[in-house]
Amino acid sequence: MSVLLTEKAAGEIKRVIAEQKLSDATVLRIGVAGGGCSGFQYALGFDSSTDETKDSVGEQHGIRVAVDKKSDLYLDGTTIDFYDGLERRGFTFNNPNAVKSCGCGSSFQA
Repeated sequence: MSVLLTEKAAGEIKRVIAEQKLSDATVLRIGVAGGGCSGFQYALGFDSSTDETKDSVGEQHGIRVAVDKKSDLYLDGTTIDFYDGLERRGFTFNNPNAVKSCGCGSSFQA
């Protein structure tokens, strides 16, 4: 798996899954889409299924994670964490492939 999920991020994802009463088969889908102020933006969402021919699938800290193979190229080596501070709260992406990132951290250029 090219994307690493920290224990703190996994804990927050588990909390959201429980809060939204999603099924045990729920998969965290991580991807990249065109857009944002730097060219690409990160996408996090929940899915109920995966396609082994189109997705890289793994399990980290009790969370099933799927990354589509196109996004995999841009996300190789990325660590996803969860930040909970006074000034902001949310998921953070540490992507070694990003040559430029926007100020909010939700989009990047590769």
